[in-house]
Amino acid sequence: MRLGIGIGWRPEIADAVEALEGVEWVEAVAENLCADHLPDSLVRLRERGVTVVPHGVALGLGGAERPDPRRLADLAARVELLGAPLVTEHVAFVRAGGPAAGAPALEAGHLLPVPRTWDALDVLCENVRIAQESLPVPLALENIAALVGWPDEELTEGQFLAELVARTGVRLLIDVANLHTNRVNRGEDPATALDELPVEAIAYVHVAGGVEKDGVWHDTHAHPVTAPVLDVLTELRSRVDPPGVLLERDDDFPPAEELAGELAMIRKTLEATRRSGRTSGAARGSARGSARGSARVAPPAGDTTGARERLAGAQAGLLASLVAGAPVPAGFDAERLGVQSRALAAKRAGIVAKVAPELPEILGAGYRPAFLRYAEGRPPASGYRRDALAFAEHLLVAGEPADDAARRRLTHWWQDRAGARPPRRTTRLVRAARAAFATTTHTLRTSSGGNR
Repeated sequence: MRLGIGIGWRPEIADAVEALEGVEWVEAVAENLCADHLPDSLVRLRERGVTVVPHGVALGLGGAERPDPRRLADLAARVELLGAPLVTEHVAFVRAGGPAAGAPALEAGHLLPVPRTWDALDVLCENVRIAQESLPVPLALENIAALVGWPDEELTEGQFLAELVARTGVRLLIDVANLHTNRVNRGEDPATALDELPVEAIAYVHVAGGVEKDGVWHDTHAHPVTAPVLDVLTELRSRVDPPGVLLERDDDFPPAEELAGELAMIRKTLEATRRSGRTSGAARGSARGSARGSARVAPPAGDTTGARERLAGAQAGLLASLVAGAPVPAGFDAERLGVQSRALAAKRAGIVAKVAPELPEILGAGYRPAFLRYAEGRPPASGYRRDALAFAEHLLVAGEPADDAARRRLTHWWQDRAGARPPRRTTRLVRAARAAFATTTHTLRTSSGGNR
């Protein structure tokens, strides 16, 4: 179906989105919506005939485990509540470890790249088929931005996605900002990726802003859309007329006039490419299908046990390095992994500050450095509210903050939410020792057995 020009709906800009002219549809993060009722703003938009598409971020279809039936049911419920024509997710993994990997279960709090290997493709395809059977509308998957690349990859991004579409019939959500990110961070040419993609499978397109620091592009969704990202949109539009194009903004929201200006730039880019009559994708897709010439026959459904085991070990090792202080797995760029690890910790600090705004209020300018010290080598707790409690507990056990009044306020905040008093230092040390032992045991087991 034709969607037209849209914008990501977020509670912080709900009023602005309703007032923007020419917005034909919106996208809402599925996990931020209740399963049984909608925010009033989305109700009003739907009453005006504005299509709302749910965008999932938590399934982790690129992970080694099969999709969680509860998460699939929750996503399906939001599709039904919105009356959406399709639902979208990501080609990514968001958690790893657990019994299958023989390692502590860890959450990334972020979309992490799947290795572009035949093993990972086999697992992803089976997970997508499971999801498709559970969802009431078509599914489209988004390419993600990455700071790091996996060693020994066997397929390019375009080949990987083309093979995924060929095997499952899934639609694609192409994020042109992510293609630009991967050009800067991984040296991958967006034009080559677009040539290799089945552009006819594109359901819609994301456009978002970011920023470059020290030669690394950070896909922040908190900065204006840049000219290089619009250049990639031009490349895509020269190959196909996408059914929809959507502006994403997730933080540092600008005034409504700036959002309107970015939407106008997107329209102008699409219109200019249409008028120029540039070569269509059908004539330029000579690279497409290059993966299929050497592709293996897709395995029978369910025949992914070995691939899942290998993927589980590899993903657990990478995630432990990023969030739990484990050694860098063989073949990875240690410096780039450090950049990713610090970015994850910074993102975690920002989200905890949002779900527990009292903490930065109590700690002042010391909040962020204190949280980053706490997060070093400590994986996220189960949920950001638990993470906030664990952070406060950590500070109190250590006798922080030094200011007596601030420490009393932090103690009262913790007691109101967690209990009578923080556990003693001995208890904390025992917990930390157990976690470190579990991580070390997994690392030794992985290094001795290899990632295969």
